[in-house]
Amino acid sequence: MDLAFTVEEQAFREEVRQFLRDNVPSEMRRKLIEGWTLSKDEMIAWWRTLNKRGWGVSHWPEEYGGTGWTSVQHYIFKEELQMYPVPAPLAFGVSMVGPVIYTFGNEVQKKYYLPRIANVDDWWCQGFSEPDSGSDLASLKMRAERKGDKYIVNGQKTWTTLAQYADMIFCLCRTDPVARKQAGISFILVDMKSKGITVRPIQTIDGGYEVNEVFFDDVEVPVENLVGEENKGWDYAKFLLGNERTGIARVGVSKERIRRIREVASKFESCGRSVLKDPVFSQKLAACEIELKALELTQLRVVADEGNGDGKPNPASSVLKIKGSEIQQATTELLMELIGPFAAPFNGQFLSSNEATDWTAQIAPSYFNNRKVSIYGGSNEIQRNIISKVVLGL
Repeated sequence: MDLAFTVEEQAFREEVRQFLRDNVPSEMRRKLIEGWTLSKDEMIAWWRTLNKRGWGVSHWPEEYGGTGWTSVQHYIFKEELQMYPVPAPLAFGVSMVGPVIYTFGNEVQKKYYLPRIANVDDWWCQGFSEPDSGSDLASLKMRAERKGDKYIVNGQKTWTTLAQYADMIFCLCRTDPVARKQAGISFILVDMKSKGITVRPIQTIDGGYEVNEVFFDDVEVPVENLVGEENKGWDYAKFLLGNERTGIARVGVSKERIRRIREVASKFESCGRSVLKDPVFSQKLAACEIELKALELTQLRVVADEGNGDGKPNPASSVLKIKGSEIQQATTELLMELIGPFAAPFNGQFLSSNEATDWTAQIAPSYFNNRKVSIYGGSNEIQRNIISKVVLGL
């Protein structure tokens, strides 16, 4: 198998790089390199720039605004976004609910929602997990009871990422309480401004406000907001989760973080020499880089199979998820080790020196926040089960 990029693919990579150089504000890039969070307005402005270029929903079918790129071009595009770095298009709209709507929705839903998703006219969030329904998602209890031309929705969702920004939420709701649990679920679109919705923030271990609890108390939702057939929502959820796990290895993210580690390590000294020349630290960094190269080659093999296969998920993607999340965690740990005391506050203030400025304040939060990557998108334990059954046939 030839994993080298063609001349045309290399030219495409340069086209993407030039677009980023010409269109990404320098202040935005600085924030992202240093680990700061962008504002909602900054993210929307950037995604609309991508959409204006025709790259906002690149993987969608061309009839709905997609590019018609090959799987290799999609890989290159995502990697360049991650390495620059800039935010990829909002996944909840572009990679999750959008494909569900254009695959299972009716023509009215497609015509209304898809252009709005592409241009981020609606910020979407995901209403799947509940307090007692996480890994066993099909045990969810939130009810949607049909009354005439409306559903009356009651229940709670949790760990709802960026719900504080959202205009819309796509929810799995139980519409048939008698049917076996997977069979009685529907996929419903809900306006977050509806009366009866309460969003309550959950502070994460890094001190941030990223996830929320969302409460639904007699929320009225028009029946036309049902996607597909009633009680078929579990099938649509499985389809959506397959899209969510695409590209979860985030090779480009780890490449950028290693570049950052090398840059910072060259400025810090230990025992009178650059930390980059410390044999213990350099050995750890080299081991991480070797694993990342192996991960990249594995991902390229999966991408090659996508270009020649039947469109079904490659079970080897479970390997990408496991190693990708482990490497993301390892690189944040290396940054913590490198920065040392500059990652921790002292009397409410962060230490500073010629080498360590206020950006060091983001190293510890990033380390803590990345503990989650081995859980979301299917925990690493679940992925190992998939490998043992599907790949190894055990």
